[in-house]
Amino acid sequence: MDEQRYGEFVVVRRHEYVAELVLDRPKAMNAVSTEMARSIAAACGALAADRDARVVVVTSTHERAFCVGADLKERNSLSDAELVRQRPVARAAYTGVLDLPMPTVAAVHGFALGGGFELALACDLIVADRTAVVGLPEVSVGVIPGGGGTQLLPRRVGAARAAELIFSARRVEAAEARELGLVDQLVAEGQDRAEALALGARIAANSPVGLRAAKRALRLGHGLDLRAALEVEDAAWRTTAFSGDRAEGVAAFNEKRAPAWPGE
Repeated sequence: MDEQRYGEFVVVRRHEYVAELVLDRPKAMNAVSTEMARSIAAACGALAADRDARVVVVTSTHERAFCVGADLKERNSLSDAELVRQRPVARAAYTGVLDLPMPTVAAVHGFALGGGFELALACDLIVADRTAVVGLPEVSVGVIPGGGGTQLLPRRVGAARAAELIFSARRVEAAEARELGLVDQLVAEGQDRAEALALGARIAANSPVGLRAAKRALRLGHGLDLRAALEVEDAAWRTTAFSGDRAEGVAAFNEKRAPAWPGE
């Protein structure tokens, strides 16, 4: 299994066509420091350019937490000027995950709070085990969700539900999180990583050109009026219609064999 480290706190492991982005700061429950934010952004930049990575699965090495959000100890030590300079670094970590061109899956267990939950929300799908506790508690400490939460959460659960969760700052346990649509799959305790990697492998068996085009259409078309959204879909379709992947897909179907995707 190939493995590459980005700084001290982020590891990327390769499982054939599935790339596992590992949050690896267990002593701080994966709290996102400035250094860790830089590492997440760097890893995402490399993955975005990697044509062999068809799916990215975001996991955690901590036993009791996916990620508890921003490193408040570090943040409380920053002056106002330092906080202003740190802001683009923090944003780059969240947008790095959000902007990955291939499908992404978060494997969540234990606490996924604040920026930790925002990292999961930046993914296309969230697999959680029964220990998961999620939430955006930022208003309880005098700020707001700043890693995309105010925009990503309503896209998942609707404006009113998102408002209730953000304004109340409440933590939501796994069963309710699944019921509300805060997570997509609920699995047995300790199985989030394995199930997310298995889901990633199933997704990665499909055309990489098709996967990226479908994600682009889903993301760009969301929120547009229907006519405009259908134009987005048509543009994405055209990028696949004359691709090598389409030719291979049709040939494999006719020959009753598994496709060997060229990825172009």
